[in-house]
Amino acid sequence: MIELADVREARERVSATARHTPLDYSHTYSKMTGAEVYLKLENFQRTGSFKIRGATNRIKTLSEAEKDAGVVTASAGNHAQGVALAASRVGVDSKIVMPTNAPISKVGATRNYGAEVVLHGDDYNDAAERAHEIEREENRTYVHAFDDEMVMAGQGTIGLEIVEELPEVDTVVVPIGGGGLISGIATAVKAHDPETRVVGVQAEGASSVATSLQKGEIHELDGVDTIADGIATRSVGELPFEVIQKRVDEVVTVPDADIAMAITNLLERSKTMVEGAGAVPLAALLEGHLDYEHEEVIVPALCGGNIDLNMLTTVVMRGLVETGRYLKVRTVLKDRPGALEDLLKVIADMRANIYAIQHDRTSRDIGMSDTEVELDLETRGHDHVDRLLAELRNRGYEVDVLV
Repeated sequence: MIELADVREARERVSATARHTPLDYSHTYSKMTGAEVYLKLENFQRTGSFKIRGATNRIKTLSEAEKDAGVVTASAGNHAQGVALAASRVGVDSKIVMPTNAPISKVGATRNYGAEVVLHGDDYNDAAERAHEIEREENRTYVHAFDDEMVMAGQGTIGLEIVEELPEVDTVVVPIGGGGLISGIATAVKAHDPETRVVGVQAEGASSVATSLQKGEIHELDGVDTIADGIATRSVGELPFEVIQKRVDEVVTVPDADIAMAITNLLERSKTMVEGAGAVPLAALLEGHLDYEHEEVIVPALCGGNIDLNMLTTVVMRGLVETGRYLKVRTVLKDRPGALEDLLKVIADMRANIYAIQHDRTSRDIGMSDTEVELDLETRGHDHVDRLLAELRNRGYEVDVLV
């Protein structure tokens, strides 16, 4: 099991490559929660996530023969970029296997950092199988994304930064995929103060650690389904699981809807962009999945910011819907002059803003003398939505809420 000395040695190796990221006090989230909230902004890290720390530590401990043979790994995106950059900086050839549905932005960034990318399989586990085949075929060294002590120690340097900058921290909240990040952070945090709480957070659609802890042994999921692709692994690593069992106080899960809300909240309130995996600690805090005391000093570790733009568009739209700021409705009007104008006047009088209108006379679901109208509306919260719908229905419109 890794110890504090391993993490300190890792810091010496990674300090020239990985940045010391900000620990930022958040007035917004402190006021919202009643806790004292400091955001560990690892989304500002080089390559956009913490993975550069563990990858650098592992690659710098390779023998000369291993460096000459090159490295291979599997990743959904962030570890891929970390290995690609860390390898390039020391002149080591790297080959990265990524799932075929990996975000385009992460695939492109990995190639730009100097790696050869192989797309294979539906998820991390499929990609890992192919990467191990390449390991055997080409005699490369496999750099595991999380089940490796040098990788875990490298990730633990985040924990050192937190406790040295904020020694009074009460709770550190950390995302969990395969477990490498939280095992490293927990090692550093618990060595500083065994009473400091370390809480892990998983997406409900990829809750391998939560399930494994309940069973008392590693449990592999049949599949994963979450917007937090950076932590979408079917199982926890053996080495991290041992550390988690001994040094992590609690593991909670959050649904994708809460993750989307946290991403949107960070964009709007903190002007900070994170990916799904980076948002899960704040989601747990804001949405009541985590118990804490008033004025407890809490550090959510925002582990990465590499969100795909298509996913970001979907997430922002979901966030607007969840907060009552976007509404899509359908109604049927008589196909006569002025009917649409009358409808729009009601909407204008209710102070809703129109994004888009679709006006269709050809739908088979309506009468020959009718027309179907769909409207995308900007609203100002759930109360405004309720008042708008009530007014439309009071005026005789049959309204279906589509989104």
